[in-house]
Amino acid sequence: MTKTAEHKIEKLKAEIRKHDYLYYVLNQPEISDSEYDKLIKELESLEKQHPELITPDSPTRRLIGGLSNEFRKMKHPTPMLSLENTYSVEDVTEWYGRIAKLLEERTIEFAAEPKIDGVSCSIVYEKGFLKYAATRGDGETGEDVTFNIKTIKAVPLRLYFAGRIHAPSLFEVRGEIYMDKMEFKNLNDNILAEGKESPFANPRNAASGSLRQKDPSVTAKRPLKFFAHSYGATREIFRTHSDFIKLCREFGIPTVDTEVFRDIDGAMKYALSIQEKRDDYDYEIDGIVIKVNSIAGQKLLGTTMKQPRWAIAYKFPAMQATTKIKDIVFQVGRTGVVTPVAEFEPARVGGVTISRATLHNFDEVERLNVDIGDTVLIERAGDVIPKVVKVSKKISDGFFHPPEKCPVCGSKVIKGKEEVAHRCINPSCSSQIERGIKHFASRSAMNIDGLGEVVIGHLLEKKLVSDFADIYSLKTEHLYKLELFKEKKAKNLLDAIEESKERPLSKLLYALGIRNVGEKTAVILAQRFGKIENIIKASAADLAKIHEIGPVVAESIVNFFGQPSTKNLIEKLKNAGVNTVEPEVGKAKRVLSGKTIVFTGELQRYTRSEAEDVARKLGGNPTSAVSKKTDFLVAGENPGSKYEKAQKLNVKIITEEEFTKMVKR
Repeated sequence: MTKTAEHKIEKLKAEIRKHDYLYYVLNQPEISDSEYDKLIKELESLEKQHPELITPDSPTRRLIGGLSNEFRKMKHPTPMLSLENTYSVEDVTEWYGRIAKLLEERTIEFAAEPKIDGVSCSIVYEKGFLKYAATRGDGETGEDVTFNIKTIKAVPLRLYFAGRIHAPSLFEVRGEIYMDKMEFKNLNDNILAEGKESPFANPRNAASGSLRQKDPSVTAKRPLKFFAHSYGATREIFRTHSDFIKLCREFGIPTVDTEVFRDIDGAMKYALSIQEKRDDYDYEIDGIVIKVNSIAGQKLLGTTMKQPRWAIAYKFPAMQATTKIKDIVFQVGRTGVVTPVAEFEPARVGGVTISRATLHNFDEVERLNVDIGDTVLIERAGDVIPKVVKVSKKISDGFFHPPEKCPVCGSKVIKGKEEVAHRCINPSCSSQIERGIKHFASRSAMNIDGLGEVVIGHLLEKKLVSDFADIYSLKTEHLYKLELFKEKKAKNLLDAIEESKERPLSKLLYALGIRNVGEKTAVILAQRFGKIENIIKASAADLAKIHEIGPVVAESIVNFFGQPSTKNLIEKLKNAGVNTVEPEVGKAKRVLSGKTIVFTGELQRYTRSEAEDVARKLGGNPTSAVSKKTDFLVAGENPGSKYEKAQKLNVKIITEEEFTKMVKR
């Protein structure tokens, strides 16, 4: 059986590597994302059954590093030099004259490629396996980011060398960690929605911040990519730079697009043409790198203390303009974050007319000291997103201040402790209601099956609901006005709405979407206060006395229930028959009293949140991380790293079936 499993595992790994190569190197995927995920899950399942067959190059081993307090220093095998920058055709011509004289050649072949504005990184492979990775640092010494690099799917854990007899004994590739423009925008949108930190200024900063996370699991969630553009220490032999690029691609390493030219004029024409269509690239580029293609020529030219003589970077001009701010308006996002947006006198930047740009948050407004009427310098950050760089001519005496009331619903605007965002916390605010109802109806909250995103959209469009309480006023005739609703579907939804009225107070508290109140905190509040009226009456000081609730959470709760709109909503819910009391659990039934429990893997009987609810009701303390204080781990299918950590710490591991028997005693 082991031999059969070993064969299946190796076959799966080879197939996954092939699809990685097709996707990241050739950009020609043959299977869908879901089919790829099935291959990964099949491999995970086999490796769980045969842990002795797990190898470091397995695609399932990308996320294996724990938390790190610091990044240890690593000396590069050979220095990672910087490039000489130039900003004009004349400078490139002068550089060419210098190297032509040194090489004493009439014709020199050049390789030219886009200069990605990312984070420089060195990745070392030994015998085909990824050994370690380090940032550039000062060129001589960088920081060890091996665990974080391994989370980037574009970076092969094992070189793909189909048709080769031997893997390279040593192969160091150097390149850029970067983030696509669209992925960068999505990341910033999510950060703004959370409102806990400032957004990244550009894709390069986003890539750098993501790569230097002390927790690799955070890096794994960021959409980082990698392109190789040069080499360091290696025992492979190649005649030209373009041959090196070709070899990387054969190994399954994504590379920059490299063009070869017979003279400097061809290379420069290419650089100027890319300058004109730089916006067409999915990622940010800030110039073109021109290199002597011949490796022998590179060695003959050598380097200075800081730079190679055989390469130069032609940098594109900055995309900036000066304009006047006509107005500053507000946008209210789906999470209630109020974002200031500057409206300009239209200005042309890099061939695009810009008339508005987000100012992100009011801390940024104060930092810029910007107000209506000021003249400002703007640029397209990352060559895509309009951004105010600075005030170049001040008209007003100060900066623009945040609103006291929500521009959409008129409720009070709050800035919480440890947040940069100002937000409207009215759960019935029309800018937030769609997202709010979706959360309210979710399985972990009020569990209203059938009230999904499409149905919510139709209800709002027909103006049948304007807050959570309106859900309980829906009748059959209302649902018949919606598309695809017939008798059975309408009855099922109305039955689910009726059943949700009996959910405990803890579920209602979580469903209301109170800032900083998750499922666990909702349970603690419900069990401590019993009735929603008691929570509404509680002061921040009362709440902060609870061990698990700090001042930030206490402030969020008091602010939420202090809103007149919230009090009106609670009354409407109570009048509709929604339960606002937490049932008491008899001490005799608290079989998990004082036990710290962690759930991992895919559970069959419960969702993760349902299993945690069962544990809490019986006195248990479900947590998300395994530690020495964990009493036992409940392991479902494909348990992952928590399972391995529990084994190392000698934490008791039980199956889902054993857990079910335990709670049904």
